[in-house]
Amino acid sequence: MKRFLSGDEAFAEGIRLACPDVISAYPITPQTVVVERLSEMVEDGSLDSEFIHVESEHSALSCAIGASAAGVRTFTATSSQGLLYMAEGLPYAAGGRFPVVMMNANRATALPWNIYGDQRDSLALLDTGWIQEYAADAQEALDMAVMSYYIAEHRDVSTPFMVNLDGFVLTHTYENVDIPDRERVREFLPPYETENCFDFEHPKNIGFSAGPETNFIFKYKEHRAFERAIHVIKEAERRFGELFGRKYTGLAEEYLTEDADYVIITLGTAAGLCRTIADELRREGVKAGVLRIRYMRPFPNEEIARALKNAKAAAVLEKDISFGNAGTVYVNVAAALQWAGVSTPLYDFVGGLGGKDITHADIRNIYESMGKGAPRVTFMGIGVE
Repeated sequence: MKRFLSGDEAFAEGIRLACPDVISAYPITPQTVVVERLSEMVEDGSLDSEFIHVESEHSALSCAIGASAAGVRTFTATSSQGLLYMAEGLPYAAGGRFPVVMMNANRATALPWNIYGDQRDSLALLDTGWIQEYAADAQEALDMAVMSYYIAEHRDVSTPFMVNLDGFVLTHTYENVDIPDRERVREFLPPYETENCFDFEHPKNIGFSAGPETNFIFKYKEHRAFERAIHVIKEAERRFGELFGRKYTGLAEEYLTEDADYVIITLGTAAGLCRTIADELRREGVKAGVLRIRYMRPFPNEEIARALKNAKAAAVLEKDISFGNAGTVYVNVAAALQWAGVSTPLYDFVGGLGGKDITHADIRNIYESMGKGAPRVTFMGIGVE
């Protein structure tokens, strides 16, 4: 069924199809629409779920962790300061191997106070043990709401999953979206089953302490789960494509990179504009390409090295800065090239902070700057250092 939906509404439809048993909800712009729509679905009976309106974002994640520990499928959502308020609970969910699914509406962090979209909130929390995917449009948002459960709950993974949507640019922009049939979604996504839960018949210890002699083993197992997740992501996408006809490209998505001299690497919705400019430049005789990183964790090291190995130069366009260094995405991409022995010059362009528009001219300037040699880190829109 086709419907005209915002990114938030599309994600809520995907969660409805995934049928979580418990939804822990707390509003924060620009995520609020997701939990509002889910509350309406619970009220009208189209979603059979326990909807719990908690008193804070910290409580929202704590509730989801508790419900997952009780053995049921869970969902929560947040944004910006709300995600940071949850920060204490993120490694609890990951270390406990509770496959909570959370939608994060990417939004700038304070201070200064700002409700518009950049990606500093989620990128600041890459090391908390959550899978992180960045959707490019409303259709991908809906599809990832479904696929995230398949991946997170897989026995080889058992890891919480954060799906990120660019604030306002995606969360509040309307597009035509195909909503799958619920019965076919049930064919794709089986009912939730886990042994990692409280069980009075078979008691076990959950949330225990581990000293120096064993703690590192648990951390190693978390890391290995991310390595296995790469294969599970491919499996999920293959099955999803067979059932619904929409194909996804794993950890990264390449566009015209095979023979590209200049490649922009980016996350989320910015990739659409980059592809448009790449097409224009191709018509002008410039071999431009685009690499969209879909997953920041697990990270597409091999895909990045392969896509950039023959380029004359590459640039990361990111809505993030790690103060005192470069952007977080740049540092990860640079490491991927270093490990693979790829010497392609790499530049970092920081744009879109606090929701500032990234324009047609900005993207053309990135491609042109790569050809001339750019500063290692460039803040877009600032003419004077």
